[in-house]
Amino acid sequence: MPERSSDRLSALLQRFELRSQLVLGGVLQHELAIQPQAGTSHLHLVRRGPVRLSGPQRQRLRLSVPSVVFMPRPQAHRVAALSAEGAELVTATIHFGAGDENPLLHSLPALLCVPTAQLPGLALTQDLLFAEALASRCGHAAVLDRLVEVLLIQLLRHAMAERLVDAGVMAGLSDARLAKTLSALHAEPARRWTLEAMASVAGMSRARFAAHFAQTVGALPGDYLTGWRLGLARRLLRRGMAVKQVAAEVGYASSGAFGRVFQQRVGSSPRDWQRAVGPSPA
Repeated sequence: MPERSSDRLSALLQRFELRSQLVLGGVLQHELAIQPQAGTSHLHLVRRGPVRLSGPQRQRLRLSVPSVVFMPRPQAHRVAALSAEGAELVTATIHFGAGDENPLLHSLPALLCVPTAQLPGLALTQDLLFAEALASRCGHAAVLDRLVEVLLIQLLRHAMAERLVDAGVMAGLSDARLAKTLSALHAEPARRWTLEAMASVAGMSRARFAAHFAQTVGALPGDYLTGWRLGLARRLLRRGMAVKQVAAEVGYASSGAFGRVFQQRVGSSPRDWQRAVGPSPA
């Protein structure tokens, strides 16, 4: 049985504890201004418009049909209703890892826009979202936040199935063979990975796998693995985990070996970096 596209995302998303928070749900009469915050993405679901989305440097996008817009990296922007009746939309912030942790954030374009008619299965999520947004029932905020997370996963599934992103980890996850290896790397970063082991998971020869991986993902397999491990390491260090424990969690035989790679890639020792950034919530 072929691997489902949702499974390709699971190991990656589970590492970053996807969280969302509603900004607006209902009718927008005028304009909504969004200010960027570190580590924050934004999702807009427009059920009725038209609306205009304005970004930096006079970038403008007019949405005349129901659409989902995802902006994975922090950027100031505005959403304005263009009719006297206003626009019906849900806007939410998304948190799933800092930019130096999650390779998904690097592989996505600055703005991903998909008409809702192209997203199979979205109708139920959309109806539930707006029904909940316009009500004041017990657990209202928690239900809305979970539904926004479902919406984002549906959008990412669609982007992979339709190959809307042609570089980075999203492109790799869209490739049936590379997805097997990437999913394994994401799920088991501490495993003793060799090029031969990675190629074996993909069912390819070492040379063919290395070339195909580099062409599709834009990085050599070993470099991608190192980047993934160090992204996880930074997340764990932010949470206050001891350097020795972090080293073991992300696949290094000793804290010394981990420290050398960290110093080379990040520019400081793990302990110095941890002291500099300070603690953050889990």
